Amino acid sequence: MTDWVPLPGGAAGDWTATVLGLVLLLLAGDSLVKGAVNMSLRLGVPALIVSLTIVAFGTSAPELLISVQAIFDGVPGLALGNVVGSNTANVLMVLGIPALIAVMHTSAHDSKSSFLQMIAATVLFIGLAFRGTFDWIAGVVLLAALAGMLVHAARAANTHRKACCDATEVDDLEGADPDLPWAKILLFLALGLIGLPLGASLLVEGASNIARTFGVTETVIGLTLVAVGTSLPELATTVMAALRKQADVVLGSVIGSNMFNLLGIIGVASLVGPIPVDEQFLTFDLWVMLAASLLLIPFVYLKQDLTRVWGVLLTVLYLLYVYVVL
Repeated sequence: MTDWVPLPGGAAGDWTATVLGLVLLLLAGDSLVKGAVNMSLRLGVPALIVSLTIVAFGTSAPELLISVQAIFDGVPGLALGNVVGSNTANVLMVLGIPALIAVMHTSAHDSKSSFLQMIAATVLFIGLAFRGTFDWIAGVVLLAALAGMLVHAARAANTHRKACCDATEVDDLEGADPDLPWAKILLFLALGLIGLPLGASLLVEGASNIARTFGVTETVIGLTLVAVGTSLPELATTVMAALRKQADVVLGSVIGSNMFNLLGIIGVASLVGPIPVDEQFLTFDLWVMLAASLLLIPFVYLKQDLTRVWGVLLTVLYLLYVYVVL
């Protein structure tokens, strides 16, 4: 583990760096997605493929950069805590809070296949965790599983697309503009590629220093502060969907995000350096993540809508989880 080097301004500097890093990650991630989507569309790559690959990667770029930066900085617990905490937050907080605003008609969305894949990914992840370390072998296994799921998703979506006479339009992709000038596309890409590593560095350094100041482990900071921060884009999306009464696809997006976090983020990070698994994960946090995932069964199989009652339950469960972790 690296020595603690307080940032200028002491504790205030650490908090400033953490908030600034988070803001940079959110803005840079959004910029990267816009640039990548529009570049792909200008090059003639189908919008479907863009939504399945580049957008999925771009929206998870903050988590990926944080995890890689944490390994470089000698705080791998922050990387693992970020992913596990984000997956728990995605189910309990990202679905719970918007449900408090308006009923989310998840019953209209068939996500059985992707849900089973997410559970399979979660079980695989937990199994590899009990090896004690996520090393390059675990990384290869996780990335191979991700590749298989992406191929399956692409084939299924392509079949559906042909059956529906190419129903997937460019306008369905957020930030897509087929006429966007190349200068703006390159500017979006540059801002994203520069802002992401800078934001990750600031957030990891600031969060690690805060953890040491309060005697809290990097793992706990990753499970709470960093996890909530990197889940803000998904939360903003689901809140807007709830307000617009267009929440029938939110469940699928959360499931997809969780799969990519487990397989893609830790898969890549494990190739950068080993990630030891703290005993806390094996006895508590991984099982909370699995239990949270299983809470989606009523919405996937029983055609339940996400009502305000469910919103209260999910939100309270998340607050309880954070309380226990802290």
